Amino acid sequence: MNYTAPFWLPSGHLQTIYPATCIAKPDVRFRRERWHTPDADFIDVDFVDGHPGKPFVVLFHGLEGSSDSHYARALMAEIKRRGWSGAVPHFRGCSGEPNLAPRFYHSGDSGELDWIIRRLHPHASGKFYACGVSLGGNVLLRWLGESQHQAEFVDAACAVSAPLDLAQGGNALSRGLSRLYTRMFLQTLKPKCVAKLQQFPGLFDLDALMAAQDLHAFDNVVTAPLHGYRDADDYWDRASAKHVLTDITVPTLVLNAQNDPFMPGEYLPRKASRQVVLDYPEEGGHVGFATGRLPGSLDWLPLRMLNFLTAKEMTEMAEA
Repeated sequence: MNYTAPFWLPSGHLQTIYPATCIAKPDVRFRRERWHTPDADFIDVDFVDGHPGKPFVVLFHGLEGSSDSHYARALMAEIKRRGWSGAVPHFRGCSGEPNLAPRFYHSGDSGELDWIIRRLHPHASGKFYACGVSLGGNVLLRWLGESQHQAEFVDAACAVSAPLDLAQGGNALSRGLSRLYTRMFLQTLKPKCVAKLQQFPGLFDLDALMAAQDLHAFDNVVTAPLHGYRDADDYWDRASAKHVLTDITVPTLVLNAQNDPFMPGEYLPRKASRQVVLDYPEEGGHVGFATGRLPGSLDWLPLRMLNFLTAKEMTEMAEA
């Protein structure tokens, strides 16, 4: 199932921005559950309820994403249309309400994902699939690689536009037009951090936070020290999914466009286990993959993901 960008989206930036901002998101009605975490915090999980015996798909969203992100609504709308069930767990602080603990979420947060996905698994009465987008894709791949055979209660997985090499992705987002994405992220991340300092005074340096102009500086001040990393460089190295692709034992699709402004194609890893399909189309942008004539459609990406999960391509891998 190859992707070809429409002629009216001629660059990776347009292929990224247009689907996220200009195409109407499908209407999906979610049922929300609040789960209390072992460290006295909470996460909110949005569900789509389908028919018993049908597949269940969990989707882990990207940096500052949610169940309202265009890719989440597109996937869950297709799941609903098929009568399947699905869930979009929100990473801490991403469901519209500040979380309670002195921490946020990050690209290597495989421990948190392990707790979520094992609690979700009993909701499935049929096949159980896991998907992740951008940051959520990297976290999912980290968990799959670290867990190896212990992750095999997941029947198949997909990671889309994951920042497989966080250092190269972070460097790309600090240059040229891609700095616009960094500015967008910092516009929501910084207020969350200011609020966190009101909860926990002295947790990190406010002046250094406000001075941060790129993700490296932000991760140095906030992400790394809050989550057990020495500094941003240590975090970017240890949390990158590229290190564990050869350890994955669950049939997994890794889908990254080579013109993704967040993860340049020349830095995409070329080695993975026999259970992993590395699909690197030339175009698509970052979680873009729009199709059709203006105003376009968001249907290609969810179909690619679900077709992999259920297709002969995945079945042959599992039997190999």
